[in-house]
Amino acid sequence: MDEDTSPETAGPEGSEEPEWKRKQRLARIFGDVLPETTQDERESSADSEESASDRWLKSQVPPHHGG
Repeated sequence: MDEDTSPETAGPEGSEEPEWKRKQRLARIFGDVLPETTQDERESSADSEESASDRWLKSQVPPHHGG
């Protein structure tokens, strides 16, 4: 019987994976879930330009739901 020694199926003895390589593998599988910077760290100029669809959506909120 052949033994599978690929990184995906490696046991505890094969867990010596560099941090950058582990992050790269997880990003490939799950995608980039969290941004590198938070919203308050980014430029606020991009937030000032509201699209027409965002304005329409906000105008559709009933008064009793806050505004």
